[in-house]
Amino acid sequence: MPDSAAQNQGPVNGRPYLIVLGNEKGGSGKSTTAMHVVIALLRDGYRVGTIDLDARQKSLTRYIENRQAFCKETGHTLPMPEVRVIPRSEHRSSDAAEADEKERFEAAYIELADKVDVLVIDCPGSDTYLSRLAHTAADTLVTPVNDSFVDLDLLARVDPDTHKVIGPSLYAEMVWKARQRRSMADGGQIDWIVLRNRVGSLHAKNKERVEGVLSELTKRIGIRYIPGLGERVIYRELFLKGLTLMDLKDTGGVDGKGLSMSHVAARQEVRNLIDGLALSFRENAVS
Repeated sequence: MPDSAAQNQGPVNGRPYLIVLGNEKGGSGKSTTAMHVVIALLRDGYRVGTIDLDARQKSLTRYIENRQAFCKETGHTLPMPEVRVIPRSEHRSSDAAEADEKERFEAAYIELADKVDVLVIDCPGSDTYLSRLAHTAADTLVTPVNDSFVDLDLLARVDPDTHKVIGPSLYAEMVWKARQRRSMADGGQIDWIVLRNRVGSLHAKNKERVEGVLSELTKRIGIRYIPGLGERVIYRELFLKGLTLMDLKDTGGVDGKGLSMSHVAARQEVRNLIDGLALSFRENAVS
């Protein structure tokens, strides 16, 4: 990470804490998770910035733009992060493209380092050089997965009969290399958390098998796994207004009709997620 960040009085040795949302598979709730982490930390009193590395879809940035539009239309004042988007390089040479993207990444980091305590980086759902840069820089890496073997294939190859782990997947190997590079660069460690999104109440046998694989991966590749966001319509509704469950008390709910019991339960789900991340700089914070 850039040396000039040392000027900032952030939570980690004078620099911002980096939370990276990474996953090479779409549809896992990555941007929704990122937005809820951002707003929860803002409401905890931290200065938060976002860096969107998916300049094509910009799901996280679009979410924040919807939030800005909602505030302008309704007159509400809601906490906002500092926002940056880093496009992929247009250089044809891979070496030139990587050098260009590294420069853009470091420039965005340096620009935000004195302004924020925490940086939340949303990676594209594919293997890119920018994504690998972000993974190496992470203090906490969050990988949301749906609670199924389709998504677990992102982490490991699993025997179809015994449901035992055969070996790590390409993504897990990429994270392992990022951890090695990080350790060599500054002695830092990456806390890798697998977020189990959309865990259903049915199919108990499948849940038990998924649990078994994740428990094995905890020992083999050094992950932690925690419950994430449930399968709730509310998360899809919130995106269009740029809101999170942490905002609904201030806005009177999604439609101004107050909070339902389902909303209250979902909000607790988000609080449990934030607590489960066990971010070191929040150890003395009150939820």
